[in-house]
Amino acid sequence: MVFSFNFKVSEKLNTAMETEVKINTAREEYRPKSQIPAKRVVYIIEHLTYEVFKYTVRGLYENHRFLFTLLLALKIDLQAKKISHTEFETLIKGNFSKNVPVYICLCTAKFRFCSTCIINARHYIAESLGEKYAEGFILEMEAMWTESGCRTPLTCLLSVGSDPTESIERLNIPCRAISMGQGQETHARHLLNQCMQDGGWLLLQNCHLGLEFLDELIDTITTKESMSEDFRTWITTEAHPEFPINLLQSSIKFTNEPPQAVTQDLLGMSKMPVWKPLLYAVAFLHTTVQERRKFGPLGWNIPYEFNQADFSASVQFVQNHLTDVGSRRGVDWSCVHYMLGEVQYGGRVTDDLDKALLNTYTRVWFGEHMFSEKFCFYKGYVIPKGNTVEDYLQYIEQLPVVDTPEVFGLHPNADITYQINLANETFSTIVSIQPKDSSARGGETREAVVRRLADEMLEKLPPDYNPHEVCPYKVCADKETGDRRTGKVHSERFTYLPGTIIMSEELQDALDNIYDARIPKLWFRISWESTTLGFWFTELLERNQQFSSWLQDGRPNQFWMTGFFNPQGFLTAMRQETTRMNLAKGWELDSVVLCSEVTKMMKEDVVGPPPADIGGVYIHGLFLEGAGWDRRNSKLVESAPKVLFTSFPVVHVYAVSTAALSDPRKQHGHVYSCPVYKKPRRTDLTYIFSLHLKTVQNPDHWTLRGVALLCKGKQLQV
Repeated sequence: MVFSFNFKVSEKLNTAMETEVKINTAREEYRPKSQIPAKRVVYIIEHLTYEVFKYTVRGLYENHRFLFTLLLALKIDLQAKKISHTEFETLIKGNFSKNVPVYICLCTAKFRFCSTCIINARHYIAESLGEKYAEGFILEMEAMWTESGCRTPLTCLLSVGSDPTESIERLNIPCRAISMGQGQETHARHLLNQCMQDGGWLLLQNCHLGLEFLDELIDTITTKESMSEDFRTWITTEAHPEFPINLLQSSIKFTNEPPQAVTQDLLGMSKMPVWKPLLYAVAFLHTTVQERRKFGPLGWNIPYEFNQADFSASVQFVQNHLTDVGSRRGVDWSCVHYMLGEVQYGGRVTDDLDKALLNTYTRVWFGEHMFSEKFCFYKGYVIPKGNTVEDYLQYIEQLPVVDTPEVFGLHPNADITYQINLANETFSTIVSIQPKDSSARGGETREAVVRRLADEMLEKLPPDYNPHEVCPYKVCADKETGDRRTGKVHSERFTYLPGTIIMSEELQDALDNIYDARIPKLWFRISWESTTLGFWFTELLERNQQFSSWLQDGRPNQFWMTGFFNPQGFLTAMRQETTRMNLAKGWELDSVVLCSEVTKMMKEDVVGPPPADIGGVYIHGLFLEGAGWDRRNSKLVESAPKVLFTSFPVVHVYAVSTAALSDPRKQHGHVYSCPVYKKPRRTDLTYIFSLHLKTVQNPDHWTLRGVALLCKGKQLQV
């Protein structure tokens, strides 16, 4: 018995020794002297990185995929010490006060405001990670289904007009679908139990309308003792803040943004010869109104969610209209213009100038002229002639892969604006998700950086105003300087950073934003919009300079419009002054309106106030977006290539009585009514007034261009 025991011990020891030899041999292979395992480690890292990349981006919307890929490349290079943390922060914050060397020309001066920013970033991704990361991602439904299991839901994050149902049904597995909503929980529960037993698929559509059922769903799937291995749960939902996080984390997430197609059945809905050209024109209009959104305020003042339902309703209207009028009476174009511009698509539009833009499209593209051989939406973009869907697809395939903004009526410079906006949005998002730690990098903590910046701003801040001083346009000026005084009070709160008071939510927000070179929320609520904190503070000093010189030296010969919180109030004060001057003529404020004249003077050319017999004010600081300006002939012209904003001459704004007012279009011929906004974001809240600008082209041309005047300062001069 003792012999047997010793034998077993010896056997175990021999096995252990053999295993030790194998382990030591394997470990030796990973020493730096061994080339083969080192390559294997590189391959493993590359493979895992790309698999994680694919897993992540399939659950992101298209506009976030680029953001994630860029951040992935930057973080990997940070870890590998190919770029420094200082270079990384310089890039994402746009703080170019430091003279920092930059990796592969990414952080060149004013990088975030450069039209080639996104292009350079894509090149950087390709060089850092590889070409496959820079290419578009294609969702493979079958591979994703194979990856899933019976206890792993597949969640589709919906976008406007998208529906993955057809793609799921193409997998040829029996699928029971139910659209969630009030009262659907009982039916969904029954289908869930049935599918878990027989191995079918369950598709729960629009789950953002039935969030109460989702907690029960994940509990049932994870705790059910037995279910068919072939069972799958598909979920479609819009983004919702109350969507169960545990369900989101445990599921395979993907997005579905497929293009909608025109079918052969749609082409054959009417036999009238005008049907197919009209159908193509409606489809082109649908594409245009959607594509303009990416150009920001140049495209639409408000980014409306036009979707497939708008297109379907428009097509149905055109078909019904052709059926009603018949071939003898012909198309009622005023009816078509109204229904498309005011009802089908116009029903979503709330801004008056956006409504005018939409009506311009319907007027320019829809009419008897669209059936002529010379008609085109843009050079090379005509209405094709064909009988089948294949005929139209063949024509569409030969169109450029990337459409120039001119196709949609915009200037080619609009693409530069799009690239800059995308870059700003991308890097602002990267900044917002950076960890808010207090660790020191380069010898200075976050708190020390913010304290230093706050001290620098407080040193440059001018003394406060005396509220008892009397000044011209007193109500307007008191309001403007009073707002600035409030801003100074909040700035001074940063003297408490060393820790003498408890850090409040407002101070924490200010700490984070100042460190990220952004405007604290508390300051922003009582001030103005700006791209960076540096631009904001420079504008603060310039606004102060205007009001200080006004108080000390008297009324200036000209006024900087950007320097007013409320430029409408300033112009109203001017109307009131003019009305008082003409009380003897019977003028009343309600019947006095603004008029304007574009002078040939720039800011430095003004040597005196406007003529006394006309009155009014000279204003400067306006920038023309979407067009250029011919100073010699005082008319609108096309923008110069790569010139996004044109500094506008001094404008004489004055007030007249409506009794003596004449139509400016009768005086000057073609006149474009150009809106003036106090911020780049064009809304009813930022609209000031309109200037009538002379033009050789039809005013519709400038409406499609999105031409407007902006009185926004430093960032437009980049």
